[in-house]
Amino acid sequence: MNAELHPKNTIPSVKHGGGNIMLWGCFSAKGPGRLIRVKERMNGAMYREILSENLLPSARALKMKHGWVFQHDIDPKHTARAMKEWLRKKHFKVLEWPSQSPDLNPIENLWRELKVHVAQQQSQNITALEEICMEEWAKIPATVCENLVITYRKRLTSVIANKGYITKY
Repeated sequence: MNAELHPKNTIPSVKHGGGNIMLWGCFSAKGPGRLIRVKERMNGAMYREILSENLLPSARALKMKHGWVFQHDIDPKHTARAMKEWLRKKHFKVLEWPSQSPDLNPIENLWRELKVHVAQQQSQNITALEEICMEEWAKIPATVCENLVITYRKRLTSVIANKGYITKY
């Protein structure tokens, strides 16, 4: 095989609007936290590593006060016994999350915003796509994040009022 064609010497390309990457990110009312690309299929051990290497540094960078609450959805990696034990040992306060409610997670709004802004740009390859995502994530105003946190109670109240059916959120 020619060395120039070896995977480590090539750049994956995005053709016809195709190509995607998996990202992990966090935010608080003070603004967006870290955003990282997840290059492998995520498992529980990888998720714990991501939290350890990115969530805590994000909380420090955002000057989060002691006692902040962590929220993630009910993905099996998030709710596994080993994960719950790790979170307990690290003294995380975790928001209990109802099943069948992924749309309530306020980070979904940020993912949607990110997709809109990224779609407006042309990435020629996966590396460029990752760079665009990182740039656009960094541009998310703290006020957008703050509003998502402030309106969170309204989201929950709306779901209760609609008896679990679709809401405007």
